[in-house]
Amino acid sequence: MSDAPRDPPVVARGPLIAVDDPDDPRLDTYRDLNDPAGRIRLDADQSVFVVEGKLAVDRLLTSKYTVRSLLVDDHQVTAASDLVGATRARGAPVFVGSRALVAGTVGFALHRGVVAVANRPPPAGPGGLLVDAAGTCAPGRRLALVAVLEGLNDHENIGALFRNAAAFGVAGILLDPTCADPLYRRSIRVSVGHVLHVPFSRLVPWPTGLDQVRGAGFVIAALAPRPPADSVVPEVGLADLRARVLGSEGAVGVALLFGAEGSGLTAAALAASDVVVRIPMAEGVDSLNVATAAAVAFHALADH
Repeated sequence: MSDAPRDPPVVARGPLIAVDDPDDPRLDTYRDLNDPAGRIRLDADQSVFVVEGKLAVDRLLTSKYTVRSLLVDDHQVTAASDLVGATRARGAPVFVGSRALVAGTVGFALHRGVVAVANRPPPAGPGGLLVDAAGTCAPGRRLALVAVLEGLNDHENIGALFRNAAAFGVAGILLDPTCADPLYRRSIRVSVGHVLHVPFSRLVPWPTGLDQVRGAGFVIAALAPRPPADSVVPEVGLADLRARVLGSEGAVGVALLFGAEGSGLTAAALAASDVVVRIPMAEGVDSLNVATAAAVAFHALADH
């Protein structure tokens, strides 16, 4: 055999494409980002989602998702050269236009002139998420944590909650069928791209799907400022919950159940829980923003 050095493998590089027409059909997946109803339809039809901003795009490029293309203005093609290079290294095209063209395409002056489109994967069931989450448990020392969301339809709240989940090591998030899409542009932007690294799945049927969560070894703890007067579900504090689950031989962790602001959790979801948790607050304060409440609970239960 020859000892001659082998040629390095050829890496396919995506093209760098100058565009000067906002009606260019190659930019269709970037069009009218500020039209929520239209974007939801287009994203579903094309099986794509949009990621806006440097930090979020950077997290996209280090995630499991496949980048379809990147659009940058003629200033950011240099200022964000690392993102341009990483996108092209994946074999995806990078479109470059003037700031006016980019704004005319997306429908507004794009912050920092960087936006990407990625392929939306087929939905995954909760089984694998729960198995992986349970694997993060260290008996007697660290709880496995998941969050379960019911009725959250505000994209910013979902994005903020995912960011908090990433900060405190939450292993995954389950959403009921009515929750908004975590891969909607605003959710990704508010999460600073952390939505792209925290596993999530829909939990159906609801709320009987919570039995699957319990069967995976999680204690289901509902966050509620005022449990119903006729509730038979016991109420515990966060510190007591952590100690109780850490000392249990049968549980691997906690599934924290959060409802929408205002309406809160449904009676059916509360009844399907194992315990109710209330965050103590100063007199006269009714409740916290759901993402803030989640951060408090995650911090109290996480391994530090």
